Amino acid sequence: MTEQDQEILANALARWEETTLNRVIQRFPERKPHFETASGIPVERLYLPACDAETYLERLGFPGQYPYTRGVQPTMYRGRFWTMRQYAGFGTAQETNRRFKYLLEQGQTGLSVAFDLPTQIGYDSDHPLARGEVGKVGVAISSLADMETLLDGIPLDKVSISMTINAPAAIMLAMVIGVAKKQGVPQEKLRGTVQNDILKEYIARGAYIFPPQHSMRLITDLFRYCGEHIPKWNTISISGYHIREAGSTAVQEVAFTLANGMAYVRAAQDAGLDIDAFARQLSFFFNAHNHFLEEVAKFRAARRLWARIMRERFGAKNPASWRLRFHTQTGGSTLTAQQPENNIVRVTVQALAAVLGGTQSLHTNSMDEALSLPTEKAAQIALRTQQILAYESGVADTVDPLAGAYFIERLTDEIERRAEEYIDRIEAMGGAVIAVESGYMQREIQEAAYRTQQRIETGEEIVVGVNRFTVDEEPTPEILRVDEAVQEAQIRRLQQVRAQRDPARVSAWLTRIEQAARDPNAALMPLFVGAVQDYVTLGEICGALREVFGEYQPAVMV
Repeated sequence: MTEQDQEILANALARWEETTLNRVIQRFPERKPHFETASGIPVERLYLPACDAETYLERLGFPGQYPYTRGVQPTMYRGRFWTMRQYAGFGTAQETNRRFKYLLEQGQTGLSVAFDLPTQIGYDSDHPLARGEVGKVGVAISSLADMETLLDGIPLDKVSISMTINAPAAIMLAMVIGVAKKQGVPQEKLRGTVQNDILKEYIARGAYIFPPQHSMRLITDLFRYCGEHIPKWNTISISGYHIREAGSTAVQEVAFTLANGMAYVRAAQDAGLDIDAFARQLSFFFNAHNHFLEEVAKFRAARRLWARIMRERFGAKNPASWRLRFHTQTGGSTLTAQQPENNIVRVTVQALAAVLGGTQSLHTNSMDEALSLPTEKAAQIALRTQQILAYESGVADTVDPLAGAYFIERLTDEIERRAEEYIDRIEAMGGAVIAVESGYMQREIQEAAYRTQQRIETGEEIVVGVNRFTVDEEPTPEILRVDEAVQEAQIRRLQQVRAQRDPARVSAWLTRIEQAARDPNAALMPLFVGAVQDYVTLGEICGALREVFGEYQPAVMV
């Protein structure tokens, strides 16, 4: 590096410290007055590369400043660790509440709610189509009474809540608001995230209800409500996780996720919302797979690409609108039923990639998730994995520690370039909604998944314990099973709720919701908030919307 480059970087560093870093440290001091290795070697907050200053400032910059390649906060984990948010939910609300409290006692710092399939597609637990699925892959929530039980004893002004729910996301958030009111917590103090990402359901997962146009209306309606009433709530978690679980590559995960994000931004703008009023509440959700270095680079590339998209393509002016903040979950599809203890190692590698990539929140999968819902012991090991990374490994003591490594920077650039090529292709089609309706993204993912499976079957790609290094023993770990009696207990509870409420008020709310659904300019979220407090159920509200919106029927893939 020339003396001129050194001077340019030194001056830029001084400006960053004055304009960005010092303001943050005054409000949020770092965890320790100084950091050092186990040998007593000082660990600086930030290390700069031995490259020319112009390239560095354009492609990397400083953390907390555009283009955010090195992180969205100036101090990252030196200020505070990522949110340790273990995904949990099974059986009844009461059982899941017990698991939540157990995880909080073990040091978890945020809740993440998994819902059962009937809840995800807008059916109450007593609906005929819910038979056999109640409480199986998540918790059953049919009414505010269930949500009250789920969050009993959880201080909503102190604990952030993440909910993996999409088609009926607005209704679930309305129930959280209802519980908060009963706790005396103002809406504006609520912190959390609702996934609310319907496009990836059409692409990769299938838990949709309504056609795209009506689903996008519900999403932007929630954007507007939260912008006015719940400023600390993340209104959407634009999800690449499920795209990756369906078999996509890392490049496709970035490209399709950001393309979906662009579709949501446009939908909100078309609904009359100002980009700088809602974009700061957007968040993302990515997967972490086994190729450690590619995953680190993927997160950095996604952050830089989104910053450029928001500033250059959409013209957002507020730096908060440029920041890609994301939650990470380790790769469920990478876990094996064979030799399940090996999954602890896989999850550790994946979690480390997420931390070195600058995640804001992290879920570590349990070793038994290829076999069943996690047991308490397996969930504890998964949480301890995060805590060991945070408190013992030292990787959180400096910002973006792999920056400047030749391979990491090359991978970051290449993932960004290839992802942008995909995005340009999707934009030429007319955007993500059209790309989804035409089946383009689905076909790309299917082809990638097929190629991966071929490599595994031929032995070109090794999966330890599956196609190499196998053993004869059958796996015999403890398995969590949901009692079939859960469904009958949940139905009885729902019947009791219906018997105790005011039928006239329920009927009036459903009429108002159906009428508002027919008016494309009417706000639905305030009606959901009011209706659930009179114990109108999830299924009843979704039923009223189905009458107006209909149900989505996917195109036949050939």
